[in-house]
Parts: sequence; C-alpha cells; structure tokens
Amino acid sequence: MSRISATFDKLKTQGRCALIPFITAGDPDPDLTLPLMRALVEGGADIIELGVPFSDPMADGPTIQRASERALKNGMSLAGVLDIVRRFRIENTVTPVVLMGYANPVEAYGSAFAQDAQAAGVDGVLIVDYPPEECVEFAAGLRRADIDPIFLLAPTSVDRRFGEVAAIGSGYIYYVSLKGVTGAGLVDFAEVTRRIPEIRDKVGMPVGVGFGIRDTASAGKIAAVADAVVIGSRLIEEIENSSRDEAPARIAKFLKQIRRAIDAARNEGIAR
Repeated sequence: MSRISATFDKLKTQGRCALIPFITAGDPDPDLTLPLMRALVEGGADIIELGVPFSDPMADGPTIQRASERALKNGMSLAGVLDIVRRFRIENTVTPVVLMGYANPVEAYGSAFAQDAQAAGVDGVLIVDYPPEECVEFAAGLRRADIDPIFLLAPTSVDRRFGEVAAIGSGYIYYVSLKGVTGAGLVDFAEVTRRIPEIRDKVGMPVGVGFGIRDTASAGKIAAVADAVVIGSRLIEEIENSSRDEAPARIAKFLKQIRRAIDAARNEGIAR
C-alpha cells in the first residue's frame, strides 16, 4: 500500500479529512523549501503537494505564477525538486509528497524521471496538462515505480472523463472547485457538495478539493463533504508577506488554524 493510500485509510478510520497544503519548490529560495515542508507537517499537513516551477503555469493564478518565477530565477529545476524530496525523506518517512506541475519539465528530464522520483521518495505525481487519454504509458510507468498518478477533474468533466481517470489514476482525485485558475473566484459550495459523492462513486478514490480555498470558513465547508482540503495560493501569500526567517513559523500557524477548522467541521458532521 502506498503512503498516500495508507494516509487516507488511517484518516477514514478516524473520521477525519486530509489536509493537503501546496507550496512551490524553490520559493522564495531553494534553501527555505525544506524548512517550509517541516512547517507544513508541524501545521497538520497529511500530504504535501510540492510545486515544480514552470515558466508558463497555465492553470495557476498570479500568486503561484509569481512563486514559479522566483523559484526559476533562483535556479530551481526538477532535479533540484527531487533533491529536496530526498533530503526531506531523511527525516520524514511518513508524510506523502506529491509533485504537482506541468509536462514540459518532466519531458525535458527524460525517461529516468519515474525511477529517480521513486528513489527520492516521491509518492504521487500530478501533471496538470497531461490528460489521461494522452498519458497511459506515463501513468503505467509511475505505477511500476510505486508512484500514484493523480489527475484533475473539473466542474465541466463528463462521465467519459471519470472513466478514463478511474482506469489509470490512483491515490486520490484533485477536484477543481471552480472554473478558473488557482486562487481566483468564489467556490460554489452547493455545486461541490452535489458533485463530490458522484465523483467518489464513479472513480473509486478519495476526492480532494482545491482552487479557491483561502480561509477557515471555506476549508470547513469543503471538509464537511470532501476527503481532502487542498490549499495553495493562500499559503504562498503568507510566504510573500513574511520575512525569510519568519515564513516557516507563519505558515505553520496559519495551517494549524485550517487544521482546526476542518477537524471541527468533521466533528460537527459526525455529531449530527
């Protein structure tokens, strides 16, 4: 069983929702990423999504775009991201790490990517611009390396897409809660509440929800219906608004608030 599956199974027995924070590797500088990952764990992260910076992050809003620009300016590469995960694994063998990014860096890295990612300790890979019908072989290669290929579903996804994702994906589904880029717009909670049971039933995997979750109120509403809450742009803003020395403590404090909110939402739901 993968670390991701084991994490969701444990949380399910506890009646809890997973907290999945996202940061961009190398932002604001490569030496701070590992302390930030430690801070995410301290703040209550169950799984960490680590962004692979790319020059044209089409699905990301301006906040994460700025993070990618800073990371690339500081020389961060996919090889550098794998090295960060490798160093994280020396001290933490429990918390799953998912790489989230775009096809270009992976294709530029070459055929050794899956093997090298496995050796580094990566648990899942989500490539935003790899639709399932175009990456069957890539997903199979990840699974052979004991890495979960994770896919996005959106409010506009149709039944055929559910089937394609269920056939080659594993770990969890990342459901995009709104039509737009990361950090933009308002979440239609009624629509999310309606879609989550349908998606979970058709894909047979836990469903995490992201794109638009910014505070304890929105996180709590999502936690009441989803298997995981994904939060990214808001964390990047916390990093942007902190000094380098203050950033880890600041995001740990913020994430603890989100953790308490999603636990409270689940406990309230159980009490009902």
